Amino acid sequence: SNSTAHDHDRGHPHKCNTAQPKPTDTFEQQQQHQQQQQQREWNNQPRTIRTNSTTLIMDPPECHGHSHDHHDHGDDLGLSLRPQIDFDGVTCLNEEIVGRGKAVLKLHEDRLSVEPALISQEDDPELLLHIPFTEAVTVYTISVRSVDAGNDRDFPVAPPRNIKLFANRDDLDFETVRELAPQMELELMPPHHFVDGTIDYPLRPAGRFQSISSLTIFVADNHGGGDDDEDVATIITYIGLKGKGTRAKRLVVEAVYEARGMKKDHKVEGEFGNQQFL
Repeated sequence: SNSTAHDHDRGHPHKCNTAQPKPTDTFEQQQQHQQQQQQREWNNQPRTIRTNSTTLIMDPPECHGHSHDHHDHGDDLGLSLRPQIDFDGVTCLNEEIVGRGKAVLKLHEDRLSVEPALISQEDDPELLLHIPFTEAVTVYTISVRSVDAGNDRDFPVAPPRNIKLFANRDDLDFETVRELAPQMELELMPPHHFVDGTIDYPLRPAGRFQSISSLTIFVADNHGGGDDDEDVATIITYIGLKGKGTRAKRLVVEAVYEARGMKKDHKVEGEFGNQQFL
């Protein structure tokens, strides 16, 4: 509720007054209670980003240019979703070398490696990376690592700045994503803020990234260009996703979405419950 959110912002202990499942609830109702409780817990977490050595407490979106160091409490935002990625279906538009979009979805232990790197076409910062999953997943955070602009490439490159995230869309191209409202937009910090680690950016609202079958990342621009405002290519060395799988195969998820889409045709009140998906 709003009062709970305000209490949390003022630093008061959070008290969660939520309805508990009853022994008489049906299986579907118990699942619904559990799903609502999980989302409440996630939404009430502080806005944090996590590195490999520290936890950074993010300023509100209107504050730019700095974060606050905080004592590390460990990584409790979820596990790597790399095992759930359908690598055969990963595609990337505008990559300089074919296959590099797939290549930067590296193992967690390789996240600090510079090569292989995903680079867009010369003088064009845009990239469109489509990541399908082998099962429905809930994505908690995204990590995008890069390197500062340098002169050791064939042409100027720069780290990504603004990205847009789209869930459950496999029909996107550049013309569409430039105009389409995303599930979330992120402004990424430049690499010199986290030289020795990576940052996990929480995906919010959390409900938009629950039980999704794919995630598409649109890189709109980068930290390059300088005073002359000329576009330069984007470079990305690592992309990591954290969350959890549902063990529900993607075809099943698509069938469930179709069923929800036909809700108006059903006469049973409350058949689908209060869904958390947007």
